[in-house]
Amino acid sequence: MHACKIITTKNPRSSIYIYIYISPPSHLLLSYSYTYKGAPAPIKQNKQNKSITKTLHKQEPEAAAAAMTSCPAYNHLAGRVGDGGSGRSSSAKKYVAGGLSAVLLIAVVLGVVAVTLRSSHHIGSNVPDPTSGSGDSAGGLSTSTQYVSTFCASTDYKDTCQKSLGPLLTAKSGPKEVVTAAMKVAIGGVQVGLDKAKDVAKGVTEPMQKAALSDCEELLNYAIEELKDSIGVVGGGGDNRSLSERVDDLKSWLSAVISYQETCIDGVTHPELQSAVKVGLVNATQMTSNALAIVTGLETSLDAMKIPFKLPTMTNGRRLMEATEGGYPEWFSAADRRLLAQHTKGNVKPNVVVAKDGSGNFKSISDALNAMPAQYSGRYVIYVKAGLYDESPMVTKKMVNVFMYGDGPRKTIVTGHKNFVDGTPTFQTATFAAIGNGFIAKSMGFQNTAGAEKHQAVALRVQSDMSAFFNCRMDGFQDTLYAQTHRQFYRNCVVSGTIDFIFGDSSVVFQNCLIIVRRPMDNQQNTVTAHGRADRHETTGIVIQNCRIVPDRKLYPVRLRIKSYLGRPWKEYSRTVVMESTIGDFIQPDGWMPWDGNFALNTLFYAEYANRGAGASTARRVRWPGFKVIKDRNEAMQYTVGRFIQGGLWLKYTQIPHFVGLKN
Repeated sequence: MHACKIITTKNPRSSIYIYIYISPPSHLLLSYSYTYKGAPAPIKQNKQNKSITKTLHKQEPEAAAAAMTSCPAYNHLAGRVGDGGSGRSSSAKKYVAGGLSAVLLIAVVLGVVAVTLRSSHHIGSNVPDPTSGSGDSAGGLSTSTQYVSTFCASTDYKDTCQKSLGPLLTAKSGPKEVVTAAMKVAIGGVQVGLDKAKDVAKGVTEPMQKAALSDCEELLNYAIEELKDSIGVVGGGGDNRSLSERVDDLKSWLSAVISYQETCIDGVTHPELQSAVKVGLVNATQMTSNALAIVTGLETSLDAMKIPFKLPTMTNGRRLMEATEGGYPEWFSAADRRLLAQHTKGNVKPNVVVAKDGSGNFKSISDALNAMPAQYSGRYVIYVKAGLYDESPMVTKKMVNVFMYGDGPRKTIVTGHKNFVDGTPTFQTATFAAIGNGFIAKSMGFQNTAGAEKHQAVALRVQSDMSAFFNCRMDGFQDTLYAQTHRQFYRNCVVSGTIDFIFGDSSVVFQNCLIIVRRPMDNQQNTVTAHGRADRHETTGIVIQNCRIVPDRKLYPVRLRIKSYLGRPWKEYSRTVVMESTIGDFIQPDGWMPWDGNFALNTLFYAEYANRGAGASTARRVRWPGFKVIKDRNEAMQYTVGRFIQGGLWLKYTQIPHFVGLKN
């Protein structure tokens, strides 16, 4: 069977050359040169060696895709897979062929991204001989194989890592260059996935799938933006010390990028559409995982190369840092200091007031958020008076440091009823969504009243990094609280639901909360958590500390007949820890429920530590390889506020009560 071989290079005039070989026999079949700067080049052809020159306008992935689909081997294979004698429709063939295109695109994208990065970093200027079989540029582009291998050692996709970073790094590259290069190639991979999702969406008319593919576009744009923001942090100047201080941030953000990709794929439920999108994101998945693994293993890698690099010291779960007079860190703004000082005294003045009766600045929360100045500095304070607000407010990515408070979780309530059964993707069912970083909510209620029969129906979706909720209430049934990404903290809150009602892929700690399990439908079982950690390098997990897990009044009489569990593994590396909490007798003795057969039972991490109550005995717990009863206090400390979500750095400035270590 024929096989295509692709080599990409660039010339000093910023053209990308894509050479496609077919073997056997070993000879050049096609060559393309794409000029993405300057005027369009004329089209040239000859009989022996077809050569086409087109203007690309910075769309390198599309160039690779065009070259790939011109390969006879691709066309032959795509035709066979698209039909297979099954009599599939033409639309089905299109999706399968599109997925195959993305598979074949993986190899060439590595080269395209590498070429683009070389241009941006001015590494090398000569075009390698495409027939030499060497990846080294003429002119002495020096790449240390040992150097690259050291950084790629901790990754799960070593071949992809070495091929993508090899052309970009030299023995003189520092930690910042390594991390930056890894994230830049990840951007290239995500961009390919985004373009693929857009392409798939063009032929879709069914509302549910169309909405899900629209979510994909939104999520993958979040991923690209977050990778770019991460690069900005890494390249912010200074020595390796500044990088070492941001490692926890980078790990959180890169974990979120992986989560965005997973959420995109999960939302597309049509099998063939999902397959096409998933294949389009294979490269992005591998490259993002590699970037996260490199950041996680920086200290080990650099130590092996005798390069000084130490993570900041941790004491009692709190990182040591310089502070100004008054106990605030140097990076904390004067405006935030004044606001929190006022809040401590009980005289916070809101920027705007929301009131249903018209006594405030706005009648809806959405209007108040939309009126927030684009370039506002400091905390933007919104006071929401008592009332039932039937709307779907969203704190967008640009709305950072919003502080919203109400008159109490049973007085100020945001309500909605969007749900999966009625045709809304889970991602869009949220009554309230918090995306902008630094969001704080106090004394508010969020609910989704769709009911158990409507299945997935989110009351609150949180994507905001370093977000905190105090004295809030989240009520629903299935999928009540979508703790989607980043670092989150909930204190003195109430969360109620039935199936997977605390779920997502965030790093989240619930402290001193009341978790109420409601009565599900007669054919259903309750699961409190469903964590979505898909990659072993992610820093995410759900921690329930010093909380009470109880049945509601309707479930109580039948609590021993209807089975309830602490959680089940939504993704392969699901991580949940329940510690120092009171567990009611209605939780099944085995404690945890499988997702589907043996899925994730070897790779998940479920743990319990120092719990109490009639349902806390671990004597009859599951015997899965991934389950553990923690007995070492020092091990339990890893899942406290101070260490797991770096709460010692930011929570005290929210004025929300908390403890950074263990309760006892």
